[in-house]
Amino acid sequence: MPVPTPSWPARPSSASPTTRPSSTRCANNSPEPMASVLLVCTANICRSPMAEAIFKAKLGDMLKTIVSAGVHADPRGGPVDARAAAALDRHNYRLDRKWRSRRVDPDSLGDYDLVLVMEAEHAEFLRRKAPPEHHAKILMLTHFLPELAGEDIPDPYFGPVAGFDAVIGMIERAAQRLLTESREGRLRL
Repeated sequence: MPVPTPSWPARPSSASPTTRPSSTRCANNSPEPMASVLLVCTANICRSPMAEAIFKAKLGDMLKTIVSAGVHADPRGGPVDARAAAALDRHNYRLDRKWRSRRVDPDSLGDYDLVLVMEAEHAEFLRRKAPPEHHAKILMLTHFLPELAGEDIPDPYFGPVAGFDAVIGMIERAAQRLLTESREGRLRL
């Protein structure tokens, strides 16, 4: 099933890339954070928490909210997978010590401007459960990785430790591409 092109990222080329008046700036002179992003994987213990930590480090100044959840996460919550935490540490990223996994609530997608999923199955799940007006904001993370467009971000849970590092690399490239597209005015958040 093809991923619909959302109406909100595209901006006419004549539009200004600044979405807020220049008087509303963060300390680093970037526009005040405006957008909310939800990152989704299966259990919210590997890929999406790694993405949350990376997005907070790389995009925290431009995004108001960056959270993660899983389509099949334990409703009681749990810690990040130890191998994911170790991979984040190796790459100098941090999650809050109190971080706990959580299950995605399809009815809360209205709280987010962008929902980035790791697998096509996650997008299909959310589109089946969420109100139709939120479908266009659901994108595969690989939307921002042209060389992997339409492919899933592999789940490192059942593989070797090196898989966690590979996934971190993919997420870093996607975050950088999202940042670049936003700064160039090709993506409005």
